[in-house]
Amino acid sequence: MGGVTTVGDRADRAERVPKQDRSRATRQRLLEAAVACLAEHGWAGSTVSVVAERAGVSRGAAQHHFPTREDLFTAAVEYVAEERSTALRALFPQGAAGDRREVVSALVDLYTGPLFRAALHLWVAASNEDQLRTRVTELEARVGRETHRIAVDLLGADESRPGVRETVQGLLDMARGLGLANLLTDDAARRDRVVTQWAVLLEEALG
Repeated sequence: MGGVTTVGDRADRAERVPKQDRSRATRQRLLEAAVACLAEHGWAGSTVSVVAERAGVSRGAAQHHFPTREDLFTAAVEYVAEERSTALRALFPQGAAGDRREVVSALVDLYTGPLFRAALHLWVAASNEDQLRTRVTELEARVGRETHRIAVDLLGADESRPGVRETVQGLLDMARGLGLANLLTDDAARRDRVVTQWAVLLEEALG
């Protein structure tokens, strides 16, 4: 009868909700495991089986969520990139920060963690695989635009002024370079000096 909810209907709904929750939790574990594997073992050592084992799920469950290896790893890097963007914004909930050095330091941190290491491995793999290259290029373009927008907002930069957009882009390029250097050695002391100098330059350039 229309509009009547039976005990069976309620039981079905109660069963579906936990299944949905478990599915989301499984997907998130797979994404986090994929990024960790990529950062630690590189592309060659990060198979779907390895990721599934690390996530504590079966290979079949992994392929249910991500049919191909490319699906899994591009989704993983995208997921963590979005998480890092959210975390960066959360550092300065009021928007533009009063201390630009803090912003520069936070932006540099984006490129010295496991996300950047994982993304770098993905870029190297993409340079040799046509299908992966297209997807990674699209992803990086989107993540790059979002990072640029965050930087502009947090720095209180007025991009209508000549040279300001290029200055912000130069900051991000510098941060990426520091991230590359950090892959080989821990140069925290030098990085700290560079961050301080860039903050001074930004004050002069952005006003």
